[in-house]
Amino acid sequence: MNQIAEVLALSLCFVGWIMVAISLQDQYWKESSNDGSVITTSTIYENLWMSCASDSTGVYNCLDFPSMFSLPGYIQACRALMITSIVLGSLGIVAALVGMQCTKAGGEDYVLKGRIAGLGGMLFLLQGLCTMISVSWYAYNITQEFFDPFYPGTKYEIGEGLYIGWCSATLAICGGSCLLCSCKLGTPEEKLRYTYQPPTRGTVFSGHSAPQPPTRGTVFPGTSVSQTPSQYGRNAYV
Repeated sequence: MNQIAEVLALSLCFVGWIMVAISLQDQYWKESSNDGSVITTSTIYENLWMSCASDSTGVYNCLDFPSMFSLPGYIQACRALMITSIVLGSLGIVAALVGMQCTKAGGEDYVLKGRIAGLGGMLFLLQGLCTMISVSWYAYNITQEFFDPFYPGTKYEIGEGLYIGWCSATLAICGGSCLLCSCKLGTPEEKLRYTYQPPTRGTVFSGHSAPQPPTRGTVFPGTSVSQTPSQYGRNAYV
């Protein structure tokens, strides 16, 4: 696994996870439109949890939604998706920290650590998808009401909270993809253990055969055979 790619991927995913929490708490998911209004006395803005109103003097008042079941279905689904996104991001950070090669967590089994890091990348991808679906679904309803000429209620425009959510989803998807690409489970040659083979004496690692010492009785061409008398007689070994 490439350590630099892992650190970069984890940094992108961590920033995306932080931005999910910021987007979830941001009050400006949608803001009342001033299109066609000459005099604006108040501004209404909402998120997944509350509705706020502010006047021209800067005084604002926020009111939580009284009942979850009285809300439209898409708001309830967006709540569930955003909370799921935060949970998946938290699990992804833990898995990425355990599976990274530069950490000591999880031991020194790099094949297992690579799989855990890949699991973290998948969790980050799911985080980005949940966030992307949530903010896009919410923005779709805003634009649908805005361009509907027969809509009788207040028309809203896209707020800054949705832009933060889109940026968060993009970072999480990019970071999760980088983490998956940097995850290397290992080739079959890397998984096999090295069997120790003791070196043998006289082994030559050259392509040419080593010259063998002459044995007794061997006669080379151009040489004469001379019998060297023994220096010891038979009686010397008694």
